Amino acid sequence: MKVSGQTIARTAVLVIALANQLLTAFGANPLPFSDNEVYETVSIIVSAAASVWAWWKNNSFTMEALEADKLLNKLKGDKNES
Repeated sequence: MKVSGQTIARTAVLVIALANQLLTAFGANPLPFSDNEVYETVSIIVSAAASVWAWWKNNSFTMEALEADKLLNKLKGDKNES
């Protein structure tokens, strides 16, 4: 059986977080980033992820696309046509 990449990534993040916490407990500043830099980086990542997620969905703006959505919902038997 093969270990997934997601499992490896989660484990790596956990190890880094635990090492950081341990070093912080002993008074060392293991990561050379300020709180503000971390906040800005996380904000950028969240904004980018939200943008990609929002546009990943089927966003129909033209009349043709809206009609195609109605037809697709009808073919699927969806009662919630929008």
